[in-house]
Amino acid sequence: MWHSQTFFKQQPWIGRPLVDILFILLPPFASLLLVFLFPSVFQNKEGVTDAGWVVLVLLIDVAHVYSTLYRTYFDPQAFSKQRSILIAIPFIGFVIAVMAYSISSQLFWRLLAYTAVFHFIRQQYGFMRVYSRKEASTKLSIWIDRIAIYYATLYPLIYWHLNGPRNFNWFIENDFVYLQSPFLLQLSTVLYILVIGVYILYEGRRWILTKQVNLPKLAIVAGTLLSWYFGIVYFNGDMAFTVLNVVSHGIPYMALVWIYGQKNYLQPGRGSRFLKIVFSKYGVVVFLGLLFLFAYFEEGIWDAFVWKEHAAVFGISNMRLPELNDTLLSFVVPLLALPQITHYILDGFIWKIKKEEFKWNNEE
Repeated sequence: MWHSQTFFKQQPWIGRPLVDILFILLPPFASLLLVFLFPSVFQNKEGVTDAGWVVLVLLIDVAHVYSTLYRTYFDPQAFSKQRSILIAIPFIGFVIAVMAYSISSQLFWRLLAYTAVFHFIRQQYGFMRVYSRKEASTKLSIWIDRIAIYYATLYPLIYWHLNGPRNFNWFIENDFVYLQSPFLLQLSTVLYILVIGVYILYEGRRWILTKQVNLPKLAIVAGTLLSWYFGIVYFNGDMAFTVLNVVSHGIPYMALVWIYGQKNYLQPGRGSRFLKIVFSKYGVVVFLGLLFLFAYFEEGIWDAFVWKEHAAVFGISNMRLPELNDTLLSFVVPLLALPQITHYILDGFIWKIKKEEFKWNNEE
């Protein structure tokens, strides 16, 4: 007889099952459902409204960048152990960013866009690998998982590049390089269908042979397929792209940091007094509050001196602010983008954790 409780408990959760489901696995599906339920809001070709921008960009996209602080600069032991990397990366990133912007603002945003894309892709792969950790994997199964998760993100980007500009951008207009090629687009589409088909058949065969299903891993793969395809290929609106892109990426990342903090910083001898408060039972208010504060402060400066699009949000509509010349912008813009740059690069280092340092879900 099939015991649903045992089956559910044996799944390779990262934290508590409900936290995983609500904040890591559910966001892409909930976002897609929201887009379908309110098509007039999300499927139009207009830009993101002020209210949508505050929730999606400021409180999720920008805020999630700062959650890296808890895992690095706010962690005394992590900072002491990785001091050289944590100091060198922002410094080197700023120097390169200033050089790029001095050559061309377009070059700067293009480099930043492709760095962000790489970071977004790698996050999905990382979640898939974490949820695969208990599987009796073979080289073939590992490669099938890798190809599936990578191509789930790469195909929509290939479509974007080969089909030309969309009604939305990653950061600014023409930050991607476009190449019109119907033949390559058709070829990549056929490959996309084949990859999905092979993955479904392989997972079906695995279930028949082992009678086991890795629900979190399958949810990550399915959520990635749906959010990236519908956000980039199917819909052609800025609001739809933003909600599917930002929610599916930002909320799971903050949840991962929260789970890590609760499992590590509450242990004796780990974490500072500040981190113990942040990751205590009701510390989520402080956890999110600081992220929102940092995001609001950063975006306020962006809007005041660079974008000038959401003055009402920051209460600066009636303020006369100086116009920055190109020389000043070549320093100010890279400085404002530094939290993002640091987040993108550091993310490739901080989750490579040895088993003895941290066990997901209190594994033995």
